[in-house]
Amino acid sequence: MVTAMLFAGGVGRRMKSSDTPKQFLNVAGKPIIIRTMEHFENHKDVDDIVIACKEDWIDYLNELIERFKIKKVRAVIPGGSTGYESIHNGVMETAKVAKKPDDLILICDGVRPMLSKKLISDCIELAGKYGTAVPVTPSIDSLLYSEDGEVCGKSYQRSTMYITQAPQGYTMEKILWAHSEAEKRGITNPVSSSELFIELGEKVRLFMGERTNIKVTTPEDMETLRASFFYKHFKMFAEEELGKEQ
Repeated sequence: MVTAMLFAGGVGRRMKSSDTPKQFLNVAGKPIIIRTMEHFENHKDVDDIVIACKEDWIDYLNELIERFKIKKVRAVIPGGSTGYESIHNGVMETAKVAKKPDDLILICDGVRPMLSKKLISDCIELAGKYGTAVPVTPSIDSLLYSEDGEVCGKSYQRSTMYITQAPQGYTMEKILWAHSEAEKRGITNPVSSSELFIELGEKVRLFMGERTNIKVTTPEDMETLRASFFYKHFKMFAEEELGKEQ
């Protein structure tokens, strides 16, 4: 069994949208969360979807799920006050349906509307083989370290730096162990599941992600996303018109 667990409990302060959390902003007629969900809905190897959502937006999300005919959603539950708490709540809910140790969970933020079928397939394949699967892209920029944001005395070799993406795939056995150990050791707010494993002294399996798989976080990301959809629709229109002429 493969369950996609989406966490969408944040308010998106960096988006500077005061009224609407970023996951519910519309792009080309659909909320971002729905566009993210549809990639898992339409993937033949994904069985269920579990969503950890900002609690006061759950009713609206359920309306969207019905309106856009997302059939694989097994549960929509309240998220937490941090991203990790939302992931934890989603993992625990997923464990109610994914009961076998080798069942897979694909953990993904709800603001990844440009996921590809191949990326999801690669994640499922490698998580099934290695127990962990984390998509990354090589860093194309030089990296400097600074504690105060003003003075730097350390740099990192760019060729060894990678940017993490989602979905991140894990067997239920591994992810439940990690969350149990985090509670025992007092680890309360890792940035991502892969960082939790690393903090616990474990290694995770990396695979090549896609630069187009953006996480919508800032107004600039929204501009990129809207431009991408505009180009896609313009290209389809142009190809249709060209076909008529021929």
